[in-house]
Amino acid sequence: MAGRTSQPGQSVTGRVLSILAVFEDSLAPRSLTDLATETGLALSTTHRLLAELEEWGALQRDVNGRYQIGLRLWELGQHAGRQVREIARPLLQDLYSLTQETVHIAIRENTEVLYIDRVYGTRRVPQASRVGGRLPLHATAVGKVLLAYEETWLREAVLAQPLESRTPNTHVDPAGLRLELELIRARGYALTVDEVRMGSASIAVPIFQRGDGVIGASLGVVTTAEKAGVLERHLPALRGIARRIENSVGAFPLRSMMPAGKQVASTQWKDMRGSEHDDVQ
Repeated sequence: MAGRTSQPGQSVTGRVLSILAVFEDSLAPRSLTDLATETGLALSTTHRLLAELEEWGALQRDVNGRYQIGLRLWELGQHAGRQVREIARPLLQDLYSLTQETVHIAIRENTEVLYIDRVYGTRRVPQASRVGGRLPLHATAVGKVLLAYEETWLREAVLAQPLESRTPNTHVDPAGLRLELELIRARGYALTVDEVRMGSASIAVPIFQRGDGVIGASLGVVTTAEKAGVLERHLPALRGIARRIENSVGAFPLRSMMPAGKQVASTQWKDMRGSEHDDVQ
């Protein structure tokens, strides 16, 4: 008979999932006793299931013998991200067809925007985005949208840092940016002109995680600065495609769109900025 559990009648699968679910709130390593306590499983049952999970690669032990998420489970999660990107790609192409402008989708990576995918327009745009490029959140339309819909503490943490002035038109005054972010939340989109590169303008809208309303990604259109005055005409298409992405992706985390190998330590970003930021908008 299987070990005692706080949930009588719980299946073996349910017990395994309860162990993995412990790591949802925190990836901190846990001891055998910690996991038995947090799941309500008997110590013997927890030990047996942990051994099987470790053998398969779902969990692994650190130098102190505590359990943490294993590499194989992380690799399995990358397939979800790939699926999300494959779902979003044709919708991004639809947006290009509707606007005939360069379009892109981005997520937040710490204090920067990470560009996940883009479709180039036929018109020449100064330094259009490329996949894998990063830029400061405060200087781009997609970044401002992501920042505007994040939690207050995160916005304040970003605004408390030195804000890079990419051009003479980059908004770097924290008080002014707070007001701008409030306006973005109120109207549901961000618009930038000449803030990252002179001669370019962009507009972006949020993509929410369906079910919990949390910001997951941002969808944008970029064009020349001379066309900034007509960018808002693309809002119906942007919002429509954003909702289609939300509905199509469903419960898959939008942040899982980050390609494997794109997670770069912040200490390395500084060395990469010169090359990665040269061709991103």
